[in-house]
Amino acid sequence: MDEALEDKRKKTIGWRAILIAGPTASGKSALALDLAKRLDGVIINADSMQLYEDLRLVSARPSPSEERDAEHRLYGVLPASQAFSTGAWLRMASAEMEAVWSEGRVPILVGGTGLYFKALTQGLAELPDIPEDIRERARDLADREGVEGLRKALADAGDIVAAGELADPQRLARALEVILATGQPLSVLQKAQHATPFLSPEHALRLVLAPPRAWLHERIARRAAMIVGEEGIDEVRALLGKGLSPKLPGMRAIGIAEIRDLLSQQASLDETINRLTVATRQYAKRQETWFRNQMPDWQRIDPSVGIDLERLPGFAEK
Repeated sequence: MDEALEDKRKKTIGWRAILIAGPTASGKSALALDLAKRLDGVIINADSMQLYEDLRLVSARPSPSEERDAEHRLYGVLPASQAFSTGAWLRMASAEMEAVWSEGRVPILVGGTGLYFKALTQGLAELPDIPEDIRERARDLADREGVEGLRKALADAGDIVAAGELADPQRLARALEVILATGQPLSVLQKAQHATPFLSPEHALRLVLAPPRAWLHERIARRAAMIVGEEGIDEVRALLGKGLSPKLPGMRAIGIAEIRDLLSQQASLDETINRLTVATRQYAKRQETWFRNQMPDWQRIDPSVGIDLERLPGFAEK
């Protein structure tokens, strides 16, 4: 084996994988790319919107040049017409990680979908299939009444835990689907199954990027202006031209509704950039809250001051 490659791998002895979470625009992809180059790593997507092939710019997927610099997997692998679940991602990601390990390399999972990381390191109960009519009812309610309507429906159906703890519309709708289909709260079914995690937390270097709010907001504003450029507008125009249901997860990506209104002349260019900036900031705040509450034992690092990997607790020693 090449001595330089062996030196790279020695730095991660003890870590089976590196996990990088953080809010949108916090620099996750850049950190993953740096690690992949240094450690002969393979970057695996853990962001629900970057799975979709139709959303390269809108979802801020790694650029073609970045994908050439290091191997990337599970990016742009689904059409926007396909709905996708956390369980489906876990199955795909687990298979990719097994393949990377078999090659003697390091899997580096990166993304902003906290539930994916939670499922990977804490396990995910296999839930029953949901009849399409129940799924449609939950989606319709989410469209009409949003978070509060879903919470009320969950409480009325008997799932007080989900109604009080969840804030993400998709997760609330999923919990509603489960109790309507099975008569049991989602939390009860999950506890009953005692799911075993695919990756034990102690076997992974787990990082959450936690930048200062002002620094992150400035990056979000720059990204919004970039997305609402000619290529981003063309991307959304092409997607809208497919006539897909607005209820599909891929059609709910931040930026689609804003650019749709620009294309229909319901908003000016400046208004569109501002709306996209505000919506992305709000999303980043929700992500930060989720990471803070759900990942209290992950190492938090500030990307605004630069990241010295050798100084991370446990990195150099592993």
